[in-house]
Amino acid sequence: MTKPPFEQLVTFFYTADLEATAHFYQELLGLPLALDQGTCRIYRVSADGFVGFCTRSQGPSPDGVILTLVSQDVAGWHQRLNQAGVHFDKAPAYNPTYNITHCFLRDPNGYLLEIQRFEDPAWPSPVTRSSD
Repeated sequence: MTKPPFEQLVTFFYTADLEATAHFYQELLGLPLALDQGTCRIYRVSADGFVGFCTRSQGPSPDGVILTLVSQDVAGWHQRLNQAGVHFDKAPAYNPTYNITHCFLRDPNGYLLEIQRFEDPAWPSPVTRSSD
């Protein structure tokens, strides 16, 4: 396996309401807070993948952005978040074009989130690392 050129990934988004965003990602999705920078909070999504939200008074521009969270338990996430009152744009379904099972929902900022499972065995398995 070729070593990737970067060690980690952080994707940042703007938010006008950092507290509502923090509640959604920390409490509802259960993402651990990796770093609180005051007006920006960064959450761990996977071993080396992070998502950050920074306060901006003009708020987000959610069009054209999809944050995809990969999980083997798409139906379980749908059930858990639905029970917590989260509205889904699309319930879990198989998409034969991309050979995936996925569902869509929006965060408090209007960003589109996709929870997805790759059905294609060619998709790389999560990297497991020993403790450093």
